[in-house]
Amino acid sequence: MRALLAACQRPLAAPSANASGSISPTSAAHVAASLGGRIPLILDDGPCTVGLESTIVAAAADGIRLLRPGPVDFADIVATARLPVLGQRAGIEAPGQMASHYAPSTPLRLNAVAARPGEWLIGYGSVVGDDTLSASGDPVEAAANLFAALHRADGSGSTGIAVAPVPQAGLGIAINDRLARAAAPR
Repeated sequence: MRALLAACQRPLAAPSANASGSISPTSAAHVAASLGGRIPLILDDGPCTVGLESTIVAAAADGIRLLRPGPVDFADIVATARLPVLGQRAGIEAPGQMASHYAPSTPLRLNAVAARPGEWLIGYGSVVGDDTLSASGDPVEAAANLFAALHRADGSGSTGIAVAPVPQAGLGIAINDRLARAAAPR
């Protein structure tokens, strides 16, 4: 992106590189599949290494609110900002706050330890599936693999997708946020 900005010699602004509400892209192939020829050019610098979208916070003089959990832990942001944590507001203030977002076209079931008939199981840790977020239970690896695994599951022809439980701590908070929104009714 820095090379593109240097070549353009002007600021650029762009939306996410996928259809709104669908599974986030983590590779150029995902972008091409999602946008179906509606854009003239895709720059391919390889797959995303982090996998999850950014942490988004709202900071004000009286405190700080988490709008979207991401790779940077909110507790670390609070400690650095030294501001009190404010309660959530109603309504959508930032990307990724819709109840249904990041969603595959195939129904998604969470906290599964085994696949039901017709389901594609995405494992984690000791839960072995058709695919895995991280066989060792590493949340960093799981975050990097999340959306690519959802893309593979959605394209598998299965009638459902099941995802193993991911601990609700650290980066697992952001992973579970994306999974809950992906599983929410549309």
